[in-house]
Amino acid sequence: MKKAVFLDRDGVINKEVDVLRSFKQLRLLPGVAQAIRQLNKLSFLIIIVTNQPVIARGWLTEEEVDAIHNVLIKRLVQKGARIDVIYYCPHHPNANLKKYRRHCRCRKPNIGLIKKAVEKFKINVKKSFMVGDSTRDILAGKCAGLKTILVKTGYGGKDGKYSVKPDFVSKNLMEAVSIIKKNAK
Repeated sequence: MKKAVFLDRDGVINKEVDVLRSFKQLRLLPGVAQAIRQLNKLSFLIIIVTNQPVIARGWLTEEEVDAIHNVLIKRLVQKGARIDVIYYCPHHPNANLKKYRRHCRCRKPNIGLIKKAVEKFKINVKKSFMVGDSTRDILAGKCAGLKTILVKTGYGGKDGKYSVKPDFVSKNLMEAVSIIKKNAK
């Protein structure tokens, strides 16, 4: 079985801008490519799991979100870092677009995106981690049986949506990699 690091996107990999609508707003956080390169060398799958309600709101199409993700992957590849897959939830219970209006299993803190990756890649959750900047990310990781790391970038856990404690707290993704190295079994 494989091991993985699940990463939230906004506030963990790229700068949190509240609503990312264009690749022109996409700014990698300092040290992110280096951190992901280190995880690649440690043989972790790198899987981004992100809620994308911009689709449900009608602000971007799925194709436009895919285009942003292609730019993100390209920028990381140029710096020697590999993302194995990006899964996103386009749904929202209060969506403007009816086809995306629902409570679904893939919208974090639900674990549908994580389960999809675990099944597809045969991931050992006990040897895997969730890194996020919100309580939603931490709750999803806990519910999926992953070790959780809250990074102080982005929302830094101050969203206050869920009462949940991470297993670890780090300043940023680079520091999270140090925690992962120490706690990978």
